[in-house]
Amino acid sequence: MSGVIIAAIIVGAAGIGLGFFLAFMSKKFAVEVDEREAQVREALPGSNCGACGYPGCDGAAAAMVKGEAPTNACPVGGPPVAATIAGILGGEAGELVKMVAYVQCKGDCDKAKDSYDYTGVKSCVIASHAPGGGAKGCSSGCMGYGDCVTACEFDAIHIVNGIAEVDREKCVACSACVKACPKNLIEMIPYKRTAAVGCHSNDGGKDVKAVCKQGCIGCKMCEKACPIPDGAIHVENNLAHVDYGKCVGCGKCATACPVKVIEMFQVKKK
Repeated sequence: MSGVIIAAIIVGAAGIGLGFFLAFMSKKFAVEVDEREAQVREALPGSNCGACGYPGCDGAAAAMVKGEAPTNACPVGGPPVAATIAGILGGEAGELVKMVAYVQCKGDCDKAKDSYDYTGVKSCVIASHAPGGGAKGCSSGCMGYGDCVTACEFDAIHIVNGIAEVDREKCVACSACVKACPKNLIEMIPYKRTAAVGCHSNDGGKDVKAVCKQGCIGCKMCEKACPIPDGAIHVENNLAHVDYGKCVGCGKCATACPVKVIEMFQVKKK
């Protein structure tokens, strides 16, 4: 019995000694944390979406304090959060260009044809591995099963008549929908720019017309109509692309487009 008691005493003493040792070492080798990091983290929205390019809000806060990221790196928080963080760290918040998600497809149920009836799991990722990349005749088009909707935490994207549509006023540019789309159909565009091409197909005009009533046919009428020097819209590999650094939203490309695949947006005044 005495042996058991002695063993217990030895184990207890060893545990206490180890505890004191660990406490001493933790203080000796403790890494000092800039208190501003906690303040910046508190100012961030806590979405942990990764849209800033860092692993969550903790990573963004650490990068901002170290000067590795600008104070306006968080697109979800926008100018108010950038201003708060600039006040904590000092300096200017800088101009933050508001971005929104845009789905490059106008081939809804009324405009696009299906090649067959798909009866599998209603998931874009899974359906994209079906024959032809899915049931839709256009293999580049939106399948409409809503993986992007599930990924969005801000209720900013919904399936309407078979394709995904973004609510520009709710979108916070977290890019979760961009990552969720297996067709790479969703891009981030400047909110203040008003022109966007609602097609992602590189097929020739004849092939596009065979499967969709509103797909880009690569006719270059938009190029010819653009008044910007060197052009703010160009057709490459049968598909029109807008240069948002040059586009002024005049709408002439949309007017000239024979299939009306170029979409113009009205920027809402607040």
